[in-house]
Amino acid sequence: MKIQLISVGKNHDPYIKEGVEDFTRRISKHYPIAWDIIPPVKNAGSLSQGQLKKKEGGMILQKTEKEDYLVALDERGKQLSSDGLARLIQSRANESTKRLVFLIGGAYGIDEEVLDTASFKWSLSHLTFPHQLVRLILAEQLYRACSILRNEKYHHQ
Repeated sequence: MKIQLISVGKNHDPYIKEGVEDFTRRISKHYPIAWDIIPPVKNAGSLSQGQLKKKEGGMILQKTEKEDYLVALDERGKQLSSDGLARLIQSRANESTKRLVFLIGGAYGIDEEVLDTASFKWSLSHLTFPHQLVRLILAEQLYRACSILRNEKYHHQ
C-alpha cells in the first residue's frame, strides 16, 4: 500500500519543511509515501470562497483515482485517537488498498464534490491550525500510527 499526501497551498515553509521531511522519511521505512502539493489557484483573490473551493476541488480530483481510499481532513469529520488512526491504516492494508490518500484542503476547506468522494472524513481537532502546521501534525501522526503498528518505542501508552 502506498500513502499519498495531498495538500493545497504553497510549498513547505522552512520552519515546517525539516519536520515534514523527517517524519516522511521515517514513514517510508514502513510504507511508500509521497507528498503532492497543489499550488494556490492563480487570481484566488478575485474568486468567491465557493469558486475557489470548486477550482481547488477540480485540481484535487485530477490527482485522485477512483480506487483510492481518500481520507479528507475536515473540521466536521470524525476525530480519531492515535490508536484509531493506526487501526484505520492497518484495516486499509488488510483490505489490499493500493493507495491511501490523505487530503488537506485549501484555506476555506474542501469542496463538497470532493468530500462526497471521500471514503472517510477526519477531524484532527476542534482547533483551527495553519495549513503548514497541519502537514507537520499529519506526518507526525502517520509516523506515530506506523510505530504503534510495529510496536516500536516512539508511542507510549
